[in-house]
Amino acid sequence: MLPARPDPASIPAQMGRFVRSLTAGELVKLWVEDWIGTLFRPIPGLLGFTLRYLLYRFLFKELGGFCFIYPGARLTHTYGIRAGRNFRVNGGAFLDGRGGLTVGTDVLVGPNAVILSSEHRWDDPLQPIVLQGQRLAPVTIGNDVWIGGNVVVTPGVTIATGTVVGAGAVVTGDTTPYSIVAGVPARPMGERPRPA
Repeated sequence: MLPARPDPASIPAQMGRFVRSLTAGELVKLWVEDWIGTLFRPIPGLLGFTLRYLLYRFLFKELGGFCFIYPGARLTHTYGIRAGRNFRVNGGAFLDGRGGLTVGTDVLVGPNAVILSSEHRWDDPLQPIVLQGQRLAPVTIGNDVWIGGNVVVTPGVTIATGTVVGAGAVVTGDTTPYSIVAGVPARPMGERPRPA
C-alpha cells in the first residue's frame, strides 16, 4: 500500500527551509548565476570565455586564475565551488557546487560530464523522495585531472591528483593518484606515468 499523499502545504515549507539554509550572499549568487549565467552561457569565442570568467570570478567561492568555461556548460550553486588556475569545462557539462566542490589546477572536464555534490534523499519510505530534501557531500578533484566526456561523478567522491577518468564512466568511489579509471562503476584500468 502506498503512503498517504503529503499535504501540498509541505512544498512551500520545503522551499522555505531551502531559502533559510542559504546566506543572503548565496541567494544573490543563485539569482545572478541563473539570470546573467543564462545570458553569458551561449556566447562563443574569446568574448564568451572572458565574460564567463568574469562572472565566475565573482560567483565562485574561490577562483585561482583564468578559467575556460565553454559555451553551453551549466554551473549551479557556484558559491560552493573552489577552483585553481587553468580550469576548463567543456560544453554541456553540469557542475553542482551545493555540497562543496573543490577543483585543483590544470583540470579538464569533458563534454556532457556531470559532477554532483548533492543528491536527493530517499531513505524515508513514508515520504515521497521529492519532499525529503538533499544530502550534501563535497567532491574534491586534485591537480592535473582529466574527466572525460559523459562522465558522472557522484557526491562525496575524491578524484586524486593525476587521475584520468575514461569517457562514460560513473565514479562512485575515490581514485588513487595517477590512476586511469573507466566503466560503470569506474574501476582502475591502469596508471599514468608519474612526474620524476
